[in-house]
Order: sequence, then structure tokens, then C-alpha cells
Amino acid sequence: MERSVRELWAESRELLGLHSPDAVPRADLPPTPLAFLRDHVSPGRPLLVSAAATRHWPAASLWPTESYLSDALRSTDVSVHLTPDGRADALAAHPRRPGARCFASAHVRRVDFPAAVRLIRDSDPEAGLVAYAQQQDDCLRGEYAAVAGDVDAHVPWASEALGCLPEAVNLWIGNSCSVTSFHKDHYDNIYVVLSGEKHFLLLPPTEHHRLHVREYPVAGYAPVKEGEEVPKLKLEMEEPERVVPWSSVDPYPASPEEMAAEASSCPLYFKGPMPIRCTVRAGEMLYLPSMWFHHVSQSPGPNGLTIAVNYWYDMQFDIKYAYFNFLRSLEIKDSPLENNVDAFEGELEEKDD
Repeated sequence: MERSVRELWAESRELLGLHSPDAVPRADLPPTPLAFLRDHVSPGRPLLVSAAATRHWPAASLWPTESYLSDALRSTDVSVHLTPDGRADALAAHPRRPGARCFASAHVRRVDFPAAVRLIRDSDPEAGLVAYAQQQDDCLRGEYAAVAGDVDAHVPWASEALGCLPEAVNLWIGNSCSVTSFHKDHYDNIYVVLSGEKHFLLLPPTEHHRLHVREYPVAGYAPVKEGEEVPKLKLEMEEPERVVPWSSVDPYPASPEEMAAEASSCPLYFKGPMPIRCTVRAGEMLYLPSMWFHHVSQSPGPNGLTIAVNYWYDMQFDIKYAYFNFLRSLEIKDSPLENNVDAFEGELEEKDD
């Protein structure tokens, strides 16, 4: 193999114009549909658009205020996702098998919107309860329909370039306790922050192998005792057992010991180039191409909340998707090679031969 895997990773980023870990292209004004399609959708290249794109939205000024959403949604029941540590849809310790992990989904509770905001603001991992409004089922046009008119129904330049309207528009409300683990979506995503900031770690589809995707049994959080206003949660395994593929990487280990363990178990992530970092501030839009892996944390605004809207456009299952599946087919699972980058490169060379 003439070039190492590390060199190929670096070259793929160069071809996308991503020359440094903070190199997401930025535009002061929204692009034309043609420029967006040519420079970002076709090559699969992220784009950060300044707050000029949303200044005409009523939500830009109304939603960050203390009372507007609570007043507008006072009689509306919404879905709030509850976890003990803020990691919804993430890996957790298996409740029955010491040393093993499972994929844990949040407990979803329907409450009135003011109660949801109280749960979000009072979130505390030390107390064992973190709330996050993130239903992801076109919820802005569903349970939040009363305020959906405060934002554009779609992103015109994106809709024209992609040749369709968004399949879903979602509202996200959380605080600094909520973290989304590495994952990918089969959608082209326009993500708009309206209060606070969102902090993204990004990896292009060409670096799929670095995420150490493995199959994990599914579990879900449930209240220890039904009916409690502020419930204590327990983790229950799903029966009959099923598994989901999920990234094994935790990019922010809590201690040096955990960092050493992560680096040992996920060497392709920690020995490769740094993930691309991007902070999306209030009013800004991030275009995240389909199949890009992303890890998301957040910082609240002055109102104590991080509020965002995203538009999911169904992806085109084209040559980029076929190429991603080709790369995934080369993945080495349950092999000593996965713990050694140099041996991994040698295995890829043998496949090339």
C-alpha cells in the first residue's frame, strides 16, 4: 500500500477543503441553491452560515426570552426525554453483565410544556435526572405546532438545491447536561441554534472505521416507581433481546484512567487526526451532510436553555452511499487488528491485493 490509512484520511479532508480541526467553511450570507449544491451537497462538505440567515425569523428574538415559549405553549403537552446522566441514546453499563455495555434509550414522559422546562432547568446528573426535549418525529410541526410559524417552514436555498421539502422539522430544548453520542443520520441536516450554543465534533463518512461501531443489546430507562413527579430511573434490558450498531467511542473520558482505557479500546479514533470541531451560535445554521458522524454537546443561553430547530431532508441514496457501504464492508470486527493501526493498514493492503 503506497499510502497509509492516516494519509488517506488526511487526503480526503484536503479534498473537502477541511485543512484543520476548525475548518468548517463559513458564509456570511446564505448561498445560492447552485453554489450550495455544487460546493457542499455534491462533495458532502459542511457549511456554517452566519446569523444573517435567521434575522427575519420571529423566533430569533422571541424564543430566547424568559416567558414567550412558556406562555405560547402553556396548555400544550410535550415529550421530554429523561436519563440519569444526560446521555440519551448512548452506551451505558449493562445492568446484568459486569464489564459489558448496552445501548440505552431515554424514558419519554408527556408533561405540559412549563413542567418540561422546569425539568430541563433543574437537570442534574449528580441527582440522577437530566431532561431533554428532543422528540425527533417532526415535533415542531406536531406537538409544537403553536409556535411553528415563528421559523421558516423550510430553508429555501436548501430545498431548491436538494429538490424537495424537509421530511421533518424538529425542536430541541436542553441545557449543558445533555450530550448526544457519536452517530450518523440518513438525512441532509440544516441545524439552527436560537438560544445558547451547540458544540459539534464531526467525522466524515470516510473515517467510519475510527468510530469502532459494534452491536450492542438494547435497553431503556424506566422509573423505579410510577407516578413520581421527579422520577428515579433504572435501566431495563429489552425483551426479547435485540441489538443495534453503535459507536463505541467516548471522546471526552472523565479521568486519565478512563482516557487510557478509551485509547486502548478505540485506537483508530484516538490515534487518527483530530475530529473537526464546530460551534454553532445563536442564529447560525450548520449544514451537516448525510452520513457524517457527529457528537453534540451544548451551552445554554441567558435563559438557561439551549434551543435549536433542525430540518431533515431525506438523503439521496446515490454513489456516495454506495461508497460508504463499500468502506463499511472493509471493517474488521472482533479481531486483534482493530487494536493496532499499523496492522489495520496491513489488513486493508491485503484486501486491496
